[in-house]
Amino acid sequence: MALSGRVPLLVLLGLLPLVLRPSASTLWLWLLVVAVVCAVDRYAAPRPSTVVLERAEVGPVRLGHPTATEVLARNPGTRRLRLLVRDAWPPSAGAGDDRHLVDLRPGAALRLRTALQPTRRGDLRALGVTVRSRGPLGLVARQATLDVPGTVRSLPPFDSRKHLPSRLARLRELDGRAAVRVRGQGTEFDSLREYVRGDDVRSIDWRASARNRDVVVRTWQPERDRRVVLVLDTSRTSAGRVDDVPRLDSAMDAALLLGALAARAGDRVDLVAGDRRVRARLRTAGTREVVGRMQDVLADLEPVIAEADWRSLAGAVSALGRQRALVVLLTPLEPAAVEQGLLPVLPVLTAHHRVVVASVRDPELERMARRRDDVGEVYAAAAAEQELRRRVRTAELLAGLGVHVVDADAEHLPPALADHYLSLKARGLL
Repeated sequence: MALSGRVPLLVLLGLLPLVLRPSASTLWLWLLVVAVVCAVDRYAAPRPSTVVLERAEVGPVRLGHPTATEVLARNPGTRRLRLLVRDAWPPSAGAGDDRHLVDLRPGAALRLRTALQPTRRGDLRALGVTVRSRGPLGLVARQATLDVPGTVRSLPPFDSRKHLPSRLARLRELDGRAAVRVRGQGTEFDSLREYVRGDDVRSIDWRASARNRDVVVRTWQPERDRRVVLVLDTSRTSAGRVDDVPRLDSAMDAALLLGALAARAGDRVDLVAGDRRVRARLRTAGTREVVGRMQDVLADLEPVIAEADWRSLAGAVSALGRQRALVVLLTPLEPAAVEQGLLPVLPVLTAHHRVVVASVRDPELERMARRRDDVGEVYAAAAAEQELRRRVRTAELLAGLGVHVVDADAEHLPPALADHYLSLKARGLL
């Protein structure tokens, strides 16, 4: 039950008879009259459960992008319904204009549309639909919250999609589908053709040349049907925020761009995510569903305040198959975490695979190292310089084990990782 603002006004009207006949009995009599009128008005109000509510299915939406949910309200009775309906969602769903005034004649139906703009990944579930029906006098309303299930799946935003066209153009050049063929790159034999000035003499096919009047060279194309394994670290270090964005979300963005590019290149993309245990595992085949399936798997991942168990994650990579692969470890380049947890496991991975560590670098360290206007900033700059040197030392340790390191801020990491993949593919190192 809900009271409207008319009830206090009705109570204040009791001042008039109280002035004419000032006594306690007058006050109590007036309050009794108000209570009876409110009870009659409530009894005359339609029951909220009279209306039938059905929610249409809402498809997935990328984080921060707008969508909408619709509830169909039907009046199966013989009485006209004037209702106030609120479609309640958690704050992270970003619901706007969720209150609707509904006037339904008998047998009529109306669609109630509520705009949503999620601010958190994962499944966001409706909290219920509250229906309020007022009585004829507008004093009291019946109110009930009805369970109308609904879910919106919020996917990673994939902001780095804007870099995909330019990288696909470079991929087409490497693959020989563009007008300009890149000579002498790749490791898979493509065809024979006549030697032209500028060709690498190492690509001359002497046997074929002996059978022809002209010198013949082999042309190559980048490798296809290779394996790319993306390993996403969801441990405590991924919970840190860089420019107010969690490191985990920035790493997801880089993984999505590389996954989309590798799938277009004809390579197989696998995904492993975890911390002290494996949280997600995905094997893909084909080129059309890779990004969508990756987004669906990544949507539910959240950082776990625990250290990463790299032996478990390395075991998950090995379980995907022993065929040589490009293994990309998306983990922060935090010296303590890398040296204590990752370094002991790397020899197992590098013995069978080519390993790349992709890290989201915090640009605030460079900014702190440059600020020296007062004593406090000088001390902060010294600490930042020390941390930067430790990161360089850690990167050198990784390089000594044959591991490539791609360390860039959140905006530049996805294209930098994609460029590194293309460089490896062009040199035939996958």
